[in-house]
Amino acid sequence: MIRRTAITIAATACLASLFAPLGARAQTTEVGGVKFDNTLQVGAATLQLNGAGVRYKAVFKVYAAGLYLSTRATTPEAVLGAPGPRLLQIVMLRDIDGNELGKLFTKGMEQNAPREDFSKSINGIMRMSEVFSSRKKLLAGESFAVEWVPGSGTLILVNGKPSGEPVKEPEFYSSLMKIWLGQFPADASLKEALLGRGKAAGGGGYN
Repeated sequence: MIRRTAITIAATACLASLFAPLGARAQTTEVGGVKFDNTLQVGAATLQLNGAGVRYKAVFKVYAAGLYLSTRATTPEAVLGAPGPRLLQIVMLRDIDGNELGKLFTKGMEQNAPREDFSKSINGIMRMSEVFSSRKKLLAGESFAVEWVPGSGTLILVNGKPSGEPVKEPEFYSSLMKIWLGQFPADASLKEALLGRGKAAGGGGYN
């Protein structure tokens, strides 16, 4: 009787897991060997993983990225207009010189942002350059994030720790995000993945 009860409980648990909603069974999404939580907290807001993918340069994996929003967005315009906090998480898949990465990000912003927005982003660009130039290398497994909170601004976090005060200018955030979501993205396939429209694959771009 005890054995039969145990079997019944085990079978019930198995069926429950099979028919549970996908979000209840899968707490993370894995890309490039990196596991991104399907949800995370930014302040009091719960954000959902909108999409995740891998940045390639030629055949080499450079980093994995995941975009978190409060509501689903499938276009760059919807991402930049999404309500509440937003966060882009990047995990390095190979070592890269921090100063070089900062310069490439600046070049990507200049390529994609309107001239006026880029001009208004200079304060943030200088702050970002200081953050990356202060590190000789970002090593495989290390991470940084771009966090936007309405009324506060853009915060750059390295390995989960804030690097200085938030950048207030909204133009900096939109210019920064266009590195990945603009007309000339760092990786076209990564752009599609972050927007939940495709899988990570090779691509071209600036960083």
